[in-house]
Amino acid sequence: MQQVAASSGVESLLADWLAVLPESDARLPVSRLGAGEVAAELGRIQRDRAREAAREAELILRLAELRPDTDDPPERGPGGRRRRAWRRTAPEFVGVSEFFPDEVAHAINLGRGTAAFPARRAFAWRENLPATFAALRRGQLDERRADVLADVLQHTSPELARAVEAVLLPEAAELSLAALRRRALEVLAELDADAVERRRTEAQRAADVRAYPTADGMAALTTDMTAEGAAACYAVIDALAAMAKADGDPRPIGAIRSSIHTMLLLRPADHGLGAVTINLTVTAALDGLEGASARGGEVNGFPVTAAHLRDLLARVRALGLTTPEGGSLTFALTDQHGRLLATITAAELARLATAGCTDHPDTQPTVDQSPACDCPVVGMPDDTDAYEPRAAQRRFVTTRDRRCRAPNCGQRVGMADLDHVVPHGQGGRTTCANLCCLCRSHHRLKTFARGWTFRMDPDGTLHVTSPSGITRTTRPPGLRRPEPEPPPYEPESDPPPF
Repeated sequence: MQQVAASSGVESLLADWLAVLPESDARLPVSRLGAGEVAAELGRIQRDRAREAAREAELILRLAELRPDTDDPPERGPGGRRRRAWRRTAPEFVGVSEFFPDEVAHAINLGRGTAAFPARRAFAWRENLPATFAALRRGQLDERRADVLADVLQHTSPELARAVEAVLLPEAAELSLAALRRRALEVLAELDADAVERRRTEAQRAADVRAYPTADGMAALTTDMTAEGAAACYAVIDALAAMAKADGDPRPIGAIRSSIHTMLLLRPADHGLGAVTINLTVTAALDGLEGASARGGEVNGFPVTAAHLRDLLARVRALGLTTPEGGSLTFALTDQHGRLLATITAAELARLATAGCTDHPDTQPTVDQSPACDCPVVGMPDDTDAYEPRAAQRRFVTTRDRRCRAPNCGQRVGMADLDHVVPHGQGGRTTCANLCCLCRSHHRLKTFARGWTFRMDPDGTLHVTSPSGITRTTRPPGLRRPEPEPPPYEPESDPPPF
């Protein structure tokens, strides 16, 4: 990177401007580069990535300036954050709308929690680490090391953060990421031990348990806990796994640890604790269960293969499409495009099969079991004038949506509300074509955040537009994209003879 010396105020401004510009992009084909040229280009990419990260942070900070909290619901009014009916959201930025992270997420097409990370670090760089921010703009410090400093110092006072920054920044580029984190925590503890304790308290307050899919029908369960708690839990699991291995368990020790962990959480028979009921929602297609296709399904939103599904349902004695003890069985009927047409329980299906068509009660099925008439006997549940959806409507909508329908959310339906897309108070009907699943946070955003619009098509496709004018679309799981319109006919493009 070319360094520009400045001898006046104007020249200094010009030098700063040139420093933040991407470097020349006149590149040769990779196949023609030697080792030194490859290394030089990798370095250039890292410097440009740092400049882009700084630019992204500046854009996020500008959006925050454009979104003051003046239009947010008052704390003690409808939708206020002190009301228990609505969950308080995080992170929060002083003077900025609480819905600002949602708008950032919508703009970059990521989940709110993921989008909160660049928002938090942008504020940390500007308020606590201005020298780091300047080095990032110039490409002199890479994005990952700037991330480490922001993560460690975002909860401290600006004065303390800048004191730590003054010590670390000259050597930051020479330290590994792990060494930089350790060094930052050491310097922070030397200057203000209370700041480390406040950071630990904040981390404990934000602790949670998370489950997310990994691959091949597997998932990871992670828990935030104190260091001593994690060490103790691992020691117990490891000791029990070692005992099982010594008793002849042939599996790898890691697989034994995983099984021990699961067994401890699900409680062994002699634990002496009170009973706990769990609910697993299994979604599967008939052809996949029958082995006629490789179509898989979901278990509480986690994707699994068809073989995995058959094994699971056999274990709960439901593979023959019988209702498992303590559970429920719902049939979902879809068209060739995956659009949900109806949901029905096994008992309702049996009654309909016996009663037949009410408009043609005297007709009987033909020899090949095809119906004698084409009248539909089941479909979308009827509308209601009441605000609360009927049980059949709730079953239809939760089966169709399966999770929060806000873009990039995915909260499962057990934790979601049934929301009127067109508000009931504004004439929206309580109908399956006007109901969708939204988690509590996105339900609150739709109800109280200014400038957001939600629109749903009859097939359940949801269009969400942010105050910035960006529209994201979500479709119910299984619903296929509509076929593209054929191109307009152009006679001149036809070769002779016409």
